[in-house]
Amino acid sequence: MRRRTGLTHAAVAAALLIGSWAAAGTLPASAQEAPAPASAAADASAPASPALLDAMRRDLGLTRAEAEARLAAEQRATALLPTARKTAGSAYGGSWFDPRSGKLTVAVTPDAGATTVRTLRESGAAVRTVEHTEQQLDTAKSSLDRLDAPAGVASWAVDPAANTVVVTVVEDARTDNDVRAFVRKARAAGPVTVRTVADAPSTFAAGTVGGDPYYTGNVRCSIGFSVHGGFVTAGHCGGVGQQVRGWDGSYIGNFQGSSFPDNDYAWVNVGSGWWTVPVVLGWGTVSDQLVRGSAEAPVGASICRSGSTTHWHCGAVLAKNETVNYAQGAVHQMTKTSVCAEGGDSGGSFISGDQAQGVTSGGWGNCSSGGETWFQPVNEILNRYGLTLHTA
Repeated sequence: MRRRTGLTHAAVAAALLIGSWAAAGTLPASAQEAPAPASAAADASAPASPALLDAMRRDLGLTRAEAEARLAAEQRATALLPTARKTAGSAYGGSWFDPRSGKLTVAVTPDAGATTVRTLRESGAAVRTVEHTEQQLDTAKSSLDRLDAPAGVASWAVDPAANTVVVTVVEDARTDNDVRAFVRKARAAGPVTVRTVADAPSTFAAGTVGGDPYYTGNVRCSIGFSVHGGFVTAGHCGGVGQQVRGWDGSYIGNFQGSSFPDNDYAWVNVGSGWWTVPVVLGWGTVSDQLVRGSAEAPVGASICRSGSTTHWHCGAVLAKNETVNYAQGAVHQMTKTSVCAEGGDSGGSFISGDQAQGVTSGGWGNCSSGGETWFQPVNEILNRYGLTLHTA
């Protein structure tokens, strides 16, 4: 086992997992192992650690009691989401978690019918009437995915609360002719709202520097989540076959699968004394967090990120299925958050409560002045490569 002088066995077991260190398993992933189900339920009996509540208080401006109440409400909303979508049927216009009410808000079109609305409310959801269905908005968004976006267009995604497709453009490029042409074509595809963002998105890989990273050549990135036989991370951190070294410079394994752009995910097999544990590193800011599943949190839910550069930060889920236009090309099906990140945080863990959400891809801004960060959903990675999440 790889150990750092002066650390206890328990501390090393936790430290060697997430944020950039090697946590790894000694056994290869079995071809017969089934992917972790996307709807894995959260463990209602698992209390949030005091340190996690402190981080939510710091980054979200909540008291301890408010943080506890929000986590409980988000857990209820996450569990309700699949049923609410099924109940709304073809009238479904999207959904999101409302921190003010503590409820899942479900959007439906006027043809939903009184029985459907009543059933949704009786289940504990709030209901909002909107003009467009989720299917209509998704179709419009898919049309944008087929366009060639200029560098001044940062991203686009369906915003269920606004009931529109939101296109974000870099503020300094909003009058650029190519940007204007893209927006015209986008508006022709369906309901579109244009917003500005301060900077263009970029990935969060970094050149080799000191700290606790994993390295691929001269690139430093962060481990996302342990899976049986390895770990998942960002695709832009390395290509298939590339070797990976841990914080101590020792060999961990190789990239077994990698996709970027279009996607931004990868997985690395492990061996040579490294092992996997179901933990996200808290970096001393919070206690190391156990991973118990991968139930997908709704828009509006709180979420935290662990990475090797800026360590532990929290925020909220802002959008899903967003297309991000990096300089290297567009990446699809991303989730946008208000959590900050910086170079070297790429590949690191996004977690909501004790549920794995995804691996850090890129964003804009930093953890001094703020910004936004996108992640690639973890369930997509597990399903793509037939991996099984290592859970507690």
